[in-house]
Amino acid sequence: MIRSILFCTLFALPLSAVASSFAGTSAGSASGASSHSSGSSSGDDKVVLDARDDAAGFIASEGRIRSARLEAALIQLRSRDSAARSASDLELARAILAL
Repeated sequence: MIRSILFCTLFALPLSAVASSFAGTSAGSASGASSHSSGSSSGDDKVVLDARDDAAGFIASEGRIRSARLEAALIQLRSRDSAARSASDLELARAILAL
């Protein structure tokens, strides 16, 4: 937990624009999905939130440590956000930490 907080603090300033972009569009997608009674958006958000510790490890290892949870979150973000499709895995991992 402390490691996550430390990394959030270290990367918060340069990532504020990226994180707000991903967070804003994913929040919009989630609210839009729930209005269509999809019900799966809360599960999708949980996948991304559950990958926060793994994203911290990925960033700390400079991309050498990857996990199944992080991979699932990256796929989820890219499937629902066109801006995320062109972002690097490292950028997305930083955005996950900022959520």
